[in-house]
Amino acid sequence: MGKDVEVGGGFSAKDYQDPPPAPLIDAEELTQWSLYRAVIAEFIATLLFLYITVLTVIGYKSQTDVNKNGDGCGGVGILGIAWAFGGMIFVLVYCTAGISGGHINPAVTFGLFLARKVSLVRAILYIVAQCLGAICGCGLVKAFQKSYYTNYGGGANELADGFSKGTGLGAEIIGTFVLVYTVFSATDPKRNARDSHVPVLAPLPIGFRCLHGSLGHYSDHRNGYQPSSELWSGSDVQQREGVG
Repeated sequence: MGKDVEVGGGFSAKDYQDPPPAPLIDAEELTQWSLYRAVIAEFIATLLFLYITVLTVIGYKSQTDVNKNGDGCGGVGILGIAWAFGGMIFVLVYCTAGISGGHINPAVTFGLFLARKVSLVRAILYIVAQCLGAICGCGLVKAFQKSYYTNYGGGANELADGFSKGTGLGAEIIGTFVLVYTVFSATDPKRNARDSHVPVLAPLPIGFRCLHGSLGHYSDHRNGYQPSSELWSGSDVQQREGVG
């Protein structure tokens, strides 16, 4: 926590400044190039995140498919998948933090909107860009590796045997909460004021949170925590099963 500075025998002045709350609707923001540059950054980051992580999951499934002469103990393993998720988040947040804030997740954007860190206009545009980026990222995987994509469910999340939907839902809620909590902690203005190196290292705990979340929940429901990632692969699975 930030410390209060003693002034005249009392503790009133702060050694940090809380940023003013973002306006709910800022029409002037729509005229600024910085907004659209940030939206493009969110689109590209989410596209790259889904492209790499879905390819990793599909590659792991293909390498361990014993029905196709795969090695059941081969592939990158669960640890490799976790590193793909955590490593990509670390790199992408580091690259886009100075442009868009490095949200790369509708849940993070929504949380920051509720905290008045971003305006409603920016939040909506970010979420739309993130969802479109996720769709395009999965679409690229399907275009380049169509047979693997189709055979292994597009890398979509699924419940493991022995776990109920309620368990999967609970794991998603807890995992997403921890993610948003980590983002708020890593970008806290009080922490930035006390430790000047924190803004540079902020992507690191966020990336590690994704890595640990992937390791902790992969055994029960193949963790997600990324609402936009379910749009393409989830709808694809439903169409193949005749649900949608």
